[in-house]
Amino acid sequence: MRLVIARCSVDYVGRLKAHLPLATRLLLVKADGSVLVHSDGGSYKPLNWMSPPASLRVSTPDEVDVETGVVEQWTVQSAKTDDRLIINIHEQIHDTSHELGQDPGLIKDGVEADLQRLLADQIELLGTGFSLIRREYFTAIGPVDILARDAKGGTVAIELKRRGDIDGVEQLTRYLELLNRDPLLAPVRGIFAAQQIKPQAKVLANDRGIDCVTLDYDAMRGVDDVESRLF
Repeated sequence: MRLVIARCSVDYVGRLKAHLPLATRLLLVKADGSVLVHSDGGSYKPLNWMSPPASLRVSTPDEVDVETGVVEQWTVQSAKTDDRLIINIHEQIHDTSHELGQDPGLIKDGVEADLQRLLADQIELLGTGFSLIRREYFTAIGPVDILARDAKGGTVAIELKRRGDIDGVEQLTRYLELLNRDPLLAPVRGIFAAQQIKPQAKVLANDRGIDCVTLDYDAMRGVDDVESRLF
């Protein structure tokens, strides 16, 4: 992984267009081809990124850019689309590379891991006609818990938590932003599923067009005697 701290401006050009004005940022260049742009705020959410497969080309800026202070230009080109991430670097403050080796992947705690396995086996709990694509669907910013198709053939990304709060909705939002850049998957909608979902998380999810589903862990495991319930 290459870590570059630089004063730079960033433009995303393609189906989506976005501009980040000149500021000091962290640029992550990963071995899988992804490039992520981070600021010193916003938790772990990148300001912009290009997901793999992609190629990075470093070039000398033209005269117009040189006059504005650009010393180096990065063009990150998607291999699947015409989308490009253009990074104009005005000053490099830090540049290091590190070999991280093979990552074993995220190991979830017992309940979340069980929820994921059980929901994958009982995917119809999300709705009639749902089918599983795969568990732990890899993206450049982490694995989506479950990727599925609904009865109409649409792609659905499911984020699972024991207790659903705003951070979980934010995490799913980032996955959806990334997945919807892939023309083979788009449009992708989201479902936020948990044993308990906080009211604030439901409000945020509803505002972002994300469905919420409350899961009965005991019933999914087959240890809940529904007939003996008082209510």
